[in-house]
Amino acid sequence: MYQFSYAEVMQDSVADAKERERQVLDRSIELLAIARDKEKYGREAIDALFYTRRVWVSFIEDLKHPDNQLEVQLRANLISIAIWILKEGDRIRKRQSTNFQGIIDVTTIIRDGLK
Repeated sequence: MYQFSYAEVMQDSVADAKERERQVLDRSIELLAIARDKEKYGREAIDALFYTRRVWVSFIEDLKHPDNQLEVQLRANLISIAIWILKEGDRIRKRQSTNFQGIIDVTTIIRDGLK
């Protein structure tokens, strides 16, 4: 039987969490790209915006939790980014913008920072 130290288990958990976050962001990017490539606002845009909103609202909830171990400044910066993404998504939903690429670019940067 294997015995692992607490630090090893926690490191695995952090690595697993980061991988899940990357996968969620990959899916968001994929859906946003599909919506961007459509000629008009339709089902693809609705699906992409709904999914992306759920992702970033969930991230905000996690980031504002007192047990979150990221530095306070980093958490604040990520929350600001999340708020921008949510607002930009709302603008797209209201047909005031078509800036899917902006959301894709920012999400890609965040995803790549999880490595």
